[in-house]
Amino acid sequence: QVGNTLLIVFLSYLGSRVHRPRLIGCGALLVSVAGFLMALPHFLTGPYRYDQSSCPLVTAGTFSNSTDLCQPGAPASWANLSDGSCTPRASRENHEVLLVMFVAQALLGIGGVPIQPFGISYIDDFASERNSPLYLGILFSVTVIGPGVAFMLGSAMLRFYVDLDKVSAAEVQLTNKDPRWVGAWWLGFLVAASLVALSALPYFFFPREMPKEVGELLHTHPRRAATGSTGTCFPVVLLRNLRHPVYLLVVLAQVNLSAMVAGLATFMGKFLERQFSLTASLANMIIGAVNIPGAMVGIVVGGAVLKRFQVSLRQCSALCVLGMLLCLLTAFPLLFLGCPTQRVAGVTYWDSSAFGAQDSQCNAQCRCPHRGFNPICGSDGVEYTSPCSAGCSALSIHTDSSILNYTGCSCIAGAGSARPGTCGTGCSHLFVPFVVLSCLAGILASTSHTPSFMLILRSIQPEDKSFAVGIQFMLLRVLAWMPGPVLYGSAIDTACLLWERRCERRAACRYYDNTLFRQR
Repeated sequence: QVGNTLLIVFLSYLGSRVHRPRLIGCGALLVSVAGFLMALPHFLTGPYRYDQSSCPLVTAGTFSNSTDLCQPGAPASWANLSDGSCTPRASRENHEVLLVMFVAQALLGIGGVPIQPFGISYIDDFASERNSPLYLGILFSVTVIGPGVAFMLGSAMLRFYVDLDKVSAAEVQLTNKDPRWVGAWWLGFLVAASLVALSALPYFFFPREMPKEVGELLHTHPRRAATGSTGTCFPVVLLRNLRHPVYLLVVLAQVNLSAMVAGLATFMGKFLERQFSLTASLANMIIGAVNIPGAMVGIVVGGAVLKRFQVSLRQCSALCVLGMLLCLLTAFPLLFLGCPTQRVAGVTYWDSSAFGAQDSQCNAQCRCPHRGFNPICGSDGVEYTSPCSAGCSALSIHTDSSILNYTGCSCIAGAGSARPGTCGTGCSHLFVPFVVLSCLAGILASTSHTPSFMLILRSIQPEDKSFAVGIQFMLLRVLAWMPGPVLYGSAIDTACLLWERRCERRAACRYYDNTLFRQR
């Protein structure tokens, strides 16, 4: 966002003075390079080591959940096992990786600068006024397909273990349902970067200008003449657009909507995971297969309505207001569609039948490390952060070396057994209504996308199109896409009940208050 924001206004000011298709192609190639750089940290760092409670039973290169059991004679140094990654060398490696990712993100933003302003103005310049809304609607809907494909691709890649190129499958005893699982996030960047590089090539063969569509030929020459004779300096053009009331109000409305979309795009997957106990891959698949195609449908419908009924600017604004009001009414029930917070011993639940809580005498002799996290679901329906915290002393193993269940758990009532993994939230019947309503709300909100752009393109001077769109995207990034995820993340963090701590700092949230997560 920073790299994009710094350049988009100045580059879009050039408008039709430059070869727009070629600049779009160059930007796409830069995006491709950024994608390859984003995958580079995986090859610069060592294998991922997931959280384990102790090390005495871990052989070189072998992962074992048996180390999480209650072992009364274990040394107290277990608790400091997780601090091995807090050395100065490890900190330096982390900074190097962050630098690579920062450079990649900056290049990604810079490469994306020409795509939207020049693409939108190029289409609108050479399309008839009747067909332009439909063409732009198709453009915006195809743009929405990108995140949808990314979510679907991410869903597929997250099913593979992150270090599939470094360790064998036999060495990994985790499944993709385990909270400690990390998928092959880097594979998606390699695939996407390759596809972007291929798609960039055709843009170098587009002409600088195309013939105007039939029905608008009489207006072609005046527009080109006006554009070519523009000698107004940058500050004057900037103020002329920012002082236009219709333009400014529409952009501010888009800022509010984009801030919401930015937050949802960043945290919707996490929300579905925690509310409905989904895997990360399934949550991404739902977003990519349902919510994003719904938004695409809404954008196309909005553009088709403008083309079919030859809507005026006043009617465009009315259509935007109607779509957002219907979206608000549809989304309101989502505040109440969710799951309760699961019962976790010592976190949200302090009365595990007659055996007390996680910190009681039932597991005092185990001397469990406080940082250990390997959740299990007890036969009493209560979740425990690790087998050790439940006082489990033995386990049963399948023939494929996966864990069947834990036994001899002194903190669990009844059979005193537990199965690996979380207990879940137990309200899967609400998942389908939630997805349907959220998809419908997305469709209704998206119908205002094309009309709002037509309000901008038709209310400003023709020679200012690229520049006005550039200012628009700059404001969207500064006021929505950059602060939106930060504000959403800060609000979500206040709903956290248990933080993982690394190097005396907060890392990932282990458990959320689901009601607060949903409402905030």
